[in-house]
Amino acid sequence: MKERITKNGIDYVLVGDYYIPDLKLPEEERTIGKYGRIHREYLRENKPMLFNDLVLNCQLWTYLADINEQAQDRLQVIISQMQKAESVTDKMKADNQWEWVQRMSSNHNRAEEIVLNELIYK
Repeated sequence: MKERITKNGIDYVLVGDYYIPDLKLPEEERTIGKYGRIHREYLRENKPMLFNDLVLNCQLWTYLADINEQAQDRLQVIISQMQKAESVTDKMKADNQWEWVQRMSSNHNRAEEIVLNELIYK
């Protein structure tokens, strides 16, 4: 028996008496992060067909890393827009730190809710 064979574009390796697919995941250095993990659970529970398709095509990690980066970028854009609209500045931070923290926390929470609805739970 041959050590390695290829059928239908898939390489198989002989292990004992059986040929097992020699699958390799693509090299991905990026992490999936918070939003990637949340989206993964959403896919697993609500869109199992898409989740399985991504897993079987070895694209899940890359897809989740992309979603995480998009969510982080969108979050920063929304927070900066809210800061400008509500006049939350460095001067406020120097004058009244407690109010600045409250407003920034509020901005972050609202922006995160927008990102979750726009990108993660879609």
